[in-house]
Amino acid sequence: MASMTENLPPASRKIATGKERQARIAGGVLIALAVLVGLIFAQGTVGDATFRLSRPNDPMAVPNLVVPAGPFTYLAAALLAFLGARQFLRGGVRWTALSLGFGLVLVVAAFLVWATAGKAFSLTGMLQATVVRAVPIALGGLAGVLCERSGVVNIAIEGMLLAGAFAGALVGSVLGGWGGLLAAVVIGGLFGFILAALVVTYKMSQIIAGVVINLFVLGLTSYVSSQVFQEYRHLNNAPVFRSIKIPVLGDIPVIGPVLFNQNIFVYGAVVMVAVATYYLFYTRSGLRTRAVGEHPRAADTLGINVYRIRYINVTLGGMVAGFGGAWFTLGSVGRFDEGMTGGRGYIGLAAMIFGRWHPVGALLAALIFGFADSLQQKLALLQTPIPSEFLAMAPYIATIIVVAGLIGRARAPAADGVAYEKE
Repeated sequence: MASMTENLPPASRKIATGKERQARIAGGVLIALAVLVGLIFAQGTVGDATFRLSRPNDPMAVPNLVVPAGPFTYLAAALLAFLGARQFLRGGVRWTALSLGFGLVLVVAAFLVWATAGKAFSLTGMLQATVVRAVPIALGGLAGVLCERSGVVNIAIEGMLLAGAFAGALVGSVLGGWGGLLAAVVIGGLFGFILAALVVTYKMSQIIAGVVINLFVLGLTSYVSSQVFQEYRHLNNAPVFRSIKIPVLGDIPVIGPVLFNQNIFVYGAVVMVAVATYYLFYTRSGLRTRAVGEHPRAADTLGINVYRIRYINVTLGGMVAGFGGAWFTLGSVGRFDEGMTGGRGYIGLAAMIFGRWHPVGALLAALIFGFADSLQQKLALLQTPIPSEFLAMAPYIATIIVVAGLIGRARAPAADGVAYEKE
């Protein structure tokens, strides 16, 4: 490999060398994971891990998946060691992301088998929870995509989610679920418009503007929650949208409960991702949005109103985040609690980066984070020897891994975060 790079131009040689280094780092990580699985998960693991694929009320039952825990964990460790050695010794540049992704899947599978050894575990229930918990992250990531594709960094997604959750609970308690949902979308759009005004018209630092909105929403909602909701509890008792089962499709084993027996927020997230993908990549307005995010000066020269494009997309992003925020109250518990979003807006930004600023990519990345979120709750029921505090760290550890670039680096829109001055 070294001889091949010696004949390349300096710039290409530097890129190739960087990819080789990344491949060897990935190989080292895979070998370390193999040691982890071999020493911790495989040692002393006995019995079978039983994964239930059907629930008692499912019309079509599927046999349980039974996995011999000890042999499986040893096999996973061996495969990880093989993949790591191949990456480290041969520098498999082409297969770095694929090998690392497959290796992480093996680690998660070995962990699940180890935690479930000698017990039974509802795999379908965990996958269903994964989809549900991915919703606010996916919508937060989609809000970020809409904003950053037009060149505006939206750090305020966390505040917009929290504002949507608060408005959904307050208005939903008075006007019902649909009224609360509409209020959440409107309040999210309002904060999106405020962010656009601060960063587009008044050229405020986009990072500072986002932090200001986050702190403002956190302080305001915390005050109202402690001073008003404590006394007037009827204002914090909103109805919850129930699951809607799609006929026939909802009865399919495993897939049916996971994808076709969900509430309006899950279906809404999928529809919004599809619409945003079509809007950004198959319409004239989407092309203009991406042009503004890449080269606003050239777009302005062609007659595109850069300011208007950014206002529209940031406001739309706020509306999407407001809808996602309503999930916490109208789609989950029916009441508002201080700081209940728990950093999901920031995880949504990580999902956006992992998804390479693409709506579908952000959704797929959100499913990974949703899986990590549901994993820590489901494993707590199995009484694993891992402290619950460490299990609760799972989604945030996954965020650190993604943001650190271990899975691979992505290029943001060229004008992302850059204020535009019209000449």
